[in-house]
Amino acid sequence: MADIRTLAMRSLFDRLEGLCEGAVAVDMDARVVWINDKYARKVGLRGADQALGRPVEEIIPDSRLREVAGSGKPIAIDIMSLGDEHVVVTRMPLSDDGGAPVGAIGFVLYDKVEGLRPVMAKVQQLQTRLRAAERALAESRRARYSLASFLGVSAPALEIKRQARRAAQLDATVLLQGETGTGKELLAHAIHQVSPRIDRSFVSVNAAAVPESLLEAELFGAAPGAYTGADRRGREGKFKLADGGTLFLDEVGDMPLALQPKLLRVLQEQEIEPLGANRLIRLDVRVIAASSFDLEQRVAEGRFRADLYYRLNVLTLRLPPLRDRPDDLPLLVERLLEDIGGRLGQTIEIDDEAIQALQHHDWPGNVRELRNTLERALLLCDGTQLTRAHVMAALPASASRQRAPAAAAPDETAAAPPSGMQPLHAAVQAAEREAIAVALQVHGGRKLAAARALGISRAALYQKLALHGLA
Repeated sequence: MADIRTLAMRSLFDRLEGLCEGAVAVDMDARVVWINDKYARKVGLRGADQALGRPVEEIIPDSRLREVAGSGKPIAIDIMSLGDEHVVVTRMPLSDDGGAPVGAIGFVLYDKVEGLRPVMAKVQQLQTRLRAAERALAESRRARYSLASFLGVSAPALEIKRQARRAAQLDATVLLQGETGTGKELLAHAIHQVSPRIDRSFVSVNAAAVPESLLEAELFGAAPGAYTGADRRGREGKFKLADGGTLFLDEVGDMPLALQPKLLRVLQEQEIEPLGANRLIRLDVRVIAASSFDLEQRVAEGRFRADLYYRLNVLTLRLPPLRDRPDDLPLLVERLLEDIGGRLGQTIEIDDEAIQALQHHDWPGNVRELRNTLERALLLCDGTQLTRAHVMAALPASASRQRAPAAAAPDETAAAPPSGMQPLHAAVQAAEREAIAVALQVHGGRKLAAARALGISRAALYQKLALHGLA
C-alpha cells in the first residue's frame, strides 16, 4: 500500500510540475532545496543547481514562501511580480509523515495573468466600488459648512462668528446654546472647518433622535454580542469614528441621566469603554456640544449633572435668535429663496413690502421657521413673485405674532378680546397641553406610548413637555 501511495504521489507531483510554468520548494529557513529547470531558466539561472541552498528571496524577490513555511498556512492563489511580468502562483506548506512542518512549495500556474482575465475584471470592479464607497464615506464625514455659510452682517452675527473663529483655534470643548433653528449645527461644522482638525473626520449625532436603549452603543460602540441583536462583529461608536477629529453632540440636554457619567469620563480622560467590553480605548476627539435648552436651568431641575455641565461649559457660544438680528433677514431670505428656487428650477422674487412684513414677525422657530414660511408662501403664489399678501397668509397666527414696528406707537384704541376669549395661538397651545396630559394619563406616564398615540416622535414629545411645563 505504501509503495502504491508513493508512486501515486510521485505521479501526481510530476503531472503538476508538467502542467505548471515553474515550481520551487524551500526548507524551514526559506532556503531553496529544489527548483525545476523551467523555473530556473525563467528567473535567469543556467540551471537548477545555481539556486540550491540560497534564500528564496535572492532568486525570487517577491516570494512569500518564507511566510507560508513559518505559518503553515497555504496561499491558494496570488498574483506575483516576476521581472517585468505578473504571474499567477499558489503556495502550500510541506510536512513530514508525522505532520511536522518541513518547508513550503510554490507553483507558477500561469506565466501571464491573461488566463485569469474574467476573475481579474471582477476584482478590479470590486476594488473600484470599494474605493468609491470609501470616498463617499470620507466625504460624508467632512464638515459641509464654513463660517461664510452663517449668513449675517448684523452686530450679533459678526460677534458670534468672531467667537467661533477664536474657539476653533483653542481646541477645547465648545458648548453651543441657542433656540432651535438658530444654526447650531452649521456653526459646529464651521468651527471644525477653521480648526487644526480640518483634515480629519467630522461626526455628528443627535442625542434626542436616538432611542435611549441604543444611545450608549451609538456613542461608545459595542463589543461582539454585547446585547440581544448586536452585530457579532461588534460596532464602532461615533466617538471612535471621530478619533482625531470632531464629534458634534447635538441636543446634549436630552441625554439620559444614567449615561451622563460615561460622557463625563470621555471628556475628562479621552478614553471610551464600548458596551459589553472590558477594555478602554484611548481617543483624541474634540467635542462640540449643543442644546436648545438652558442647561443651567436643567441642572437646577435635576435633569442634567452639574459636573458634566461644568465640563461642557468651557467655551460657551450663545447663538442670537433671528428676532435679535432683523437686519440679517433680507440676506437670509435671498439665500433661502435661491436654494428653494434651485430645487424647483425657478427664479423666485420677493418684494420690499413682503420683506418688511417678515421683519416684523417674532420668529420663535428662527431660520427654520423662516424657510418653512417662504415655502408655504410660494405654494400660495400663482407665479414666482412673493408679495406681502402671500407672506401674511403663510405666517402662522400672523395677527397675534406680528411685532409692531419700532417707531410705531401702541394703538390705545384697539379693542381688547371679548371676555372669555383668547388669541388663537394660545388656544392651540392650551389644547395641545391638554392632549399631551391626557395621553400620559391614559398610558400610565409611559412617554413612548404617549408619543405614539399622539402621532409624534419621543424627542418631539420631550420638547413639548418642556414647553408646556409638564416635564
